[in-house]
Amino acid sequence: MRLSSFVHAGKQIEAELIAFRRELHRYPELSLQESETAAKVAQRLGELGIDFRSRVGGNGIVAELTGEQPGPVIALRADMDALPIHEESGLEFASTRPGIMHACGHDAHTAILLGAAELLADKKIKGTVRFLFQAAEEINAGAKAMVEQGALEGVDEIYGLHNLPTLSAGLAATRYGSLMGSVDRIEIHLEGRGGHGAIPDQSVDPVVCAANIIMALQSIVSREVSPFDPVVVTIGSIKSGEANNVIPHYADMTGTIRTFDAKIQKQMPERIERIVKQIAAGHKCQAELKYIGQTPVLINDEECNRHVEQVIDQMIGSERRVEAPPTLAGEDFSVYLQHVPGCFFWLGSGPAVDASSAYGLHHPKYRLNEDCIPLGAALLAAVAQQRLAVNEHTV
Repeated sequence: MRLSSFVHAGKQIEAELIAFRRELHRYPELSLQESETAAKVAQRLGELGIDFRSRVGGNGIVAELTGEQPGPVIALRADMDALPIHEESGLEFASTRPGIMHACGHDAHTAILLGAAELLADKKIKGTVRFLFQAAEEINAGAKAMVEQGALEGVDEIYGLHNLPTLSAGLAATRYGSLMGSVDRIEIHLEGRGGHGAIPDQSVDPVVCAANIIMALQSIVSREVSPFDPVVVTIGSIKSGEANNVIPHYADMTGTIRTFDAKIQKQMPERIERIVKQIAAGHKCQAELKYIGQTPVLINDEECNRHVEQVIDQMIGSERRVEAPPTLAGEDFSVYLQHVPGCFFWLGSGPAVDASSAYGLHHPKYRLNEDCIPLGAALLAAVAQQRLAVNEHTV
């Protein structure tokens, strides 16, 4: 089959995919609350005659398209949840739910995967394509739950994409090896002794302790890790006290740890705990640290990445494919890649001209260039169909 036919077929269903995406955009749902979104996906799968099961890993859906002859099982994945962000895009189909927005484009991902299912539904395939509509990606919980409930059973390879508004629509970006960083969460509770702000010698100040911990944590990046190993330690929230003239008895902090190497990720808990506990002791505070591992480094399989690049080159031309720079942003697609080989790539969703100036992911003014939707559907469909064709004699 000529891959250009997928592009043509994708354009034919563009209007319906965009309409579906806009419906999801108007009514976004947060992680673990995606019941309405899942119901709309289920309805569309039913209309396509594709078998599925619901409530997998929360509100996730696992659908399956099986060919007349046995063969490999290729999985395609999209995420469905929105973010706790108040939309400021000005779109006529903007979110109707205050404080909730599809600011990461998961509404488009869902429409794209439905489009891929529709494009493959009338094709003769040898093997099986499994479609994973995943909940709770934004809180790094959905992929783990899907795997625990059997979403990857029998799967040989998995593929997925993410839109990128700082890359022009019509382009795609791939990368061999590590593409995205690991994600871990830290929660620090410091207990001091409160008192009057004018009499600090009769108190144990957890705020001063917190300030020193924040600064010292950065020494991990600058002095304990090689400058050739990217690491980020960010404290994102601090809560302590209520009045300007009172030394509080506690301070709470939360943060995120990002690495680009599995070995470095494993070393971080000890480093964080050592600094937190010893600095707290030096300030006469009691410290409690919770180090919560969330997602591993996202590492693409070499052969699967090569396959995606070949499909992109044949469909839209190698000049439309660029090398993706590494990022310490995280994606729980990495959890799937710990179990089966696969590839995750970027799909341009920005303006045709000067996409670098576009509002990025998670921004309240984020906008998605909907030209990317039919192309994304065509690419995912072609990736699965071609991979089945390559592997049909090896099963």
